[in-house]
Amino acid sequence: MPVLALLLNLFMLLSACQPEEVATTAPALKLGQILGADNTEGFERALTPRPFVFPADHGAHPKFRNEWWYVTGNVADKNGRFYGYQLTFFRTATRPPLDDNNARSRWALGDVWMAHVALTDIDGGKHYSQQLLSRAGPGLAGATLNPFTVWLEDWSLTATGNDFPWHINVKGNIFSLTLELSPLKPMVQQGNKGLSHKSPGNASYYYSYSRMATTGSLSLGGRQLPVEGLSWFDREWSTSVLDRNQSGWNWLSLQFNSGEELMYFELLDRDQRADSNSQGKWIDKNGHGHTLGLSDIKLTVLKRWTGPDGQHYPIRWQLDYPGANNSWIVAATLDDQFMDMAVRYWEGAVIIYHTDNMQEAGRGYLEMTRTQ
Repeated sequence: MPVLALLLNLFMLLSACQPEEVATTAPALKLGQILGADNTEGFERALTPRPFVFPADHGAHPKFRNEWWYVTGNVADKNGRFYGYQLTFFRTATRPPLDDNNARSRWALGDVWMAHVALTDIDGGKHYSQQLLSRAGPGLAGATLNPFTVWLEDWSLTATGNDFPWHINVKGNIFSLTLELSPLKPMVQQGNKGLSHKSPGNASYYYSYSRMATTGSLSLGGRQLPVEGLSWFDREWSTSVLDRNQSGWNWLSLQFNSGEELMYFELLDRDQRADSNSQGKWIDKNGHGHTLGLSDIKLTVLKRWTGPDGQHYPIRWQLDYPGANNSWIVAATLDDQFMDMAVRYWEGAVIIYHTDNMQEAGRGYLEMTRTQ
């Protein structure tokens, strides 16, 4: 079924659902149909490196088919109780953009917007998630500048102007987030000067703020809790990233107590093996990025969890970085941090341990997707 038809059907189904019903009522969209190399005519492609321009690149890129604004973090309350959180805004175009002389009605379904929010109460052993989905117009969702704002209904990531700090404001059915984010390091260009190659002819433009001071509050169970910690912001846009021989990815964003970070994604072939396009970035204490390839990182699965989709998700790993003489255990804080949404995936908070003594080395996030 063409991507347009899938998105239209999904939009119609979700329009009839209350937000809390989305996870159980909505059919699953397959990532391969959204992020694959089919139906790309009329869109721009990520083919060569380009300079990033700010604040413009924080805003939307309507000439590309897909993009997302993605924040994850680990925060703690005054009692030392940790929480992991995720907020992601997705934009997917249903058709190529028109030029200014052929503008569509504000009501036209040109873009589908989807937002996911999740909270992991680690000590409480609970993972909560919610989804919103909407057309862009008129004014229901979008990304603008002056001030920088990404929103879907009343969920937002915004700035006072176009600069930092940024503010997260989400009021969910079970929990709410009110957070302020300020980068502690410069922006990092992922891949080759911001061009993140995923498969032959398929790539994205990708940058990150890998360490952001985070303060504010969350509400859960009728309690308003002041929290502070660290967040990670990823920004990516593309028209196609996966080819037909790829079945998803395992993605890690790790923040070490030493002041360093590691982003690494393991792209998977149809047999769930890491393919040659797997890559990442080691970010030193001064914010300098060092590009990593498949031969630089070794991931060994130690434990798997089976999701409601029947897929097996690794939730405990040994991660070896021989070039830096480092080895860690990366373990999910909860086995079940599954996002049972219109697009199904595993996304959750992890703790990093030194392999030799099992002392905590940091915290981070793990995302695992499967297209089949």
